[in-house]
Amino acid sequence: MRPTAVLFDRDGTLIKDVPYNGNPARVEPFPLAGRALGHLRAHGVRTGVVTNQSGIARELISRSQVEQVNARVDEMLGPFDTWQMCPHGPEDGCACRKPAPGMILAACARLGVRPADAVVIGDIESDVLAARNAGARSVLVPTPVTRADEVRRAPVIAPDLMTAVKWVLS
Repeated sequence: MRPTAVLFDRDGTLIKDVPYNGNPARVEPFPLAGRALGHLRAHGVRTGVVTNQSGIARELISRSQVEQVNARVDEMLGPFDTWQMCPHGPEDGCACRKPAPGMILAACARLGVRPADAVVIGDIESDVLAARNAGARSVLVPTPVTRADEVRRAPVIAPDLMTAVKWVLS
């Protein structure tokens, strides 16, 4: 069943991960990101971003800096239909930080789609678990930071974003 929406993790999935990046000039999309997103949009699938940004809680970057980076990502790869960001740290116990389902549920509500009609694409297990916890499907696109045990547990794995999008549309 083709999803109505695909939600992407930001760092390590759409763009190269620069830890606690607050500089829009350092945004570098993965080579297939633009093409993969264009393919989804050409098929009428809505797109969104769900991103943990604990650097805000840790006071390493400001909310404004994160918003500037998000705007650069949107400029380079968007427009995205929704942006959801968690500014909390791992110890804050919020409902939005992945693997909690809050951002996925909020994105689906914003888009007017059921979580069961959404797919989350990310590079680590917390992305997969957030999707499961929200009732959505997921695709793991491993990177060098993805642990081998996370790959083994993932329900669907793709070697790159384009392959993940082809699976989503199949």
